[in-house]
Amino acid sequence: MQYIKNTAGGIFVDGTFILTFCLFVRGLCLFVVSGFAGVHGRVSIFTVGREQNNNNMDPDMEDKTLELMCSLPRSVWLGCSSVAESLCALRCLQSLPTSRAHDQNMMGMESQTNTDEVLQKKTSVYKLGNGSVVASRKRLSQGNFETEKELCIQLFDQWSESDQVEFVERLISRMCHYQHGHINSYLKPMLQRDFITALPAQGLDHIAENILSFLDARSLCSAELVCREWQRVISDGMLWKKLIERMVRTDPLWKGLSERHQWEKYLFKNRTNEVPPNSYYHSLYPKIIQDIETIEANWRCGRHNLQRIQCRSENSKGVYCLQYDDEKIISGLRDNSIKIWDKQTLECLKVLTGHTGSVLCLQYDDRVIVTGSSDSTVRVWDVSSGEVLNTLIHHNEAVLHLRFCNGLMVTCSKDRSIAVWDMASATDISLRRVLVGHRAAVNVVDFDDKYIVSASGDRTIKVWSTSTCEFVRTLNGHKRGIACLQYRDRLVVSGSSDNTIRLWDIECGACLRVLEGHEELVRCIRFDNKRIVSGAYDGKIKVWDLQAALDPRAPASTLCLRTLVEHSGRVFRLQFDEFQIISSSHDDTILIWDFLNVSTNGQPDGRSPSRTYTNTETNLWMYVDRLL
Repeated sequence: MQYIKNTAGGIFVDGTFILTFCLFVRGLCLFVVSGFAGVHGRVSIFTVGREQNNNNMDPDMEDKTLELMCSLPRSVWLGCSSVAESLCALRCLQSLPTSRAHDQNMMGMESQTNTDEVLQKKTSVYKLGNGSVVASRKRLSQGNFETEKELCIQLFDQWSESDQVEFVERLISRMCHYQHGHINSYLKPMLQRDFITALPAQGLDHIAENILSFLDARSLCSAELVCREWQRVISDGMLWKKLIERMVRTDPLWKGLSERHQWEKYLFKNRTNEVPPNSYYHSLYPKIIQDIETIEANWRCGRHNLQRIQCRSENSKGVYCLQYDDEKIISGLRDNSIKIWDKQTLECLKVLTGHTGSVLCLQYDDRVIVTGSSDSTVRVWDVSSGEVLNTLIHHNEAVLHLRFCNGLMVTCSKDRSIAVWDMASATDISLRRVLVGHRAAVNVVDFDDKYIVSASGDRTIKVWSTSTCEFVRTLNGHKRGIACLQYRDRLVVSGSSDNTIRLWDIECGACLRVLEGHEELVRCIRFDNKRIVSGAYDGKIKVWDLQAALDPRAPASTLCLRTLVEHSGRVFRLQFDEFQIISSSHDDTILIWDFLNVSTNGQPDGRSPSRTYTNTETNLWMYVDRLL
């Protein structure tokens, strides 16, 4: 039910004309009602009730009144309460007796009504358009309402569900907006379902676990605090373990940490006696986050543990190329040899000989090592035995760089050509195509399934189609020859003898950024999702912020994060991952820059400082909360 009040402050209408019109309608209605009152006697137009035996208005008068009400904007007649209240008066005037005695009785009734008005509520329901208008009806007593309510409930319970829904819809359609709001507030809690608690009760624990398994760490912490049943679902479902496994699968940094700190053995296993409880993984997560933040801080601040391998070349000194994994480092030297080093003990495990010139480039996988030399040949070696499996003779001058992947190999040479090879096996390698277009030595190549990218001393980068070997476009910008390059997705990063590094969009050929800082030729460059690491003939290794470099608004002064100076000669080659940089130089050394195992006194430590955890897990989670 609704109380109609004069809400003049809530119906403002723009314009003086509308306000004047409202006042006119109000006066007109008062005039009409007062005319009826003069004939039939004094009647209050505000608090007149209806008697049980005289509660119907003349149909013609009701229709005319409805026509008047509906012809006005809702905002007008809701504000002009006299129009609405005049309807009450019109109903009552139609049923008033003509004698003065009745008039006096009515006056007495009005007085009594005004007295009872404080204690009893008046209710009004208005329905415009296709419905009727029921004007102010004052409830006679609370007892009648309770009786009527119980009767309605009894009738309601006897109906079918569809009839009940239809009846409720009819009721709601007769209510005003603020009543809808009250109903909505009442229904909202009833419509909310704790499905995580309800599913296990139906034997569907796995569905509840699967839903919660998509939460991130912060949300999972909050879910554990909802209630004991949610906490039980998370614990029984080992959801902290699943969250860590998901991160290890998708993030190389997490994977590397799992391998280095040996908690990988507790992952990707079904429930066995060897698997710790969920609480172990719950406490492990913030420790991993703290490890990651410590590693990132070490990169930013240049904190590292340095290990050095002295190659001790007999004749010509210098390490031109290298590649590494968790167990070994394979290097190509200026003295024509290939040396394999134990990554843990730093001892030389094996020396491969056969080239008659310096080993300028190499790459290996689980089965073979492929090397290119200044003797113009490409050799294929067995990675386990060190035996030569194949020798490719095609280029007329030194083989400066090579790459192989998924049965395809690309080599480039000082003879200005690029050779594309089909690599069915170590012994079955055939030449597919020779790419010609550069006007100077081709120093470096890289490729994926879409493009082959080459860089030359002629100052250009050329893009070729991998499938057809057709020329696509040239990237121009460097002022001098280009010595190094890496290509991944749409990004190409190149280093030049003009001492700069350039970032390119391979699809449109645009130069995205120029990085300046090296003092001599930039000889080697690598990048991942976060950083660019470059080495130059000035003996320096620089670490750059890749994301900032891709942001045109970032100031040039913020792009170089750290400069590392340890080599005493030119830096020829480097590779890096989330934990380390491994570089080689003309000074005949290989340096391992370890950003994980760093100790405060500068000596190697078996574990990162971040592994010295506090005893209070709450402190760790507060730390995690600041990072997330």
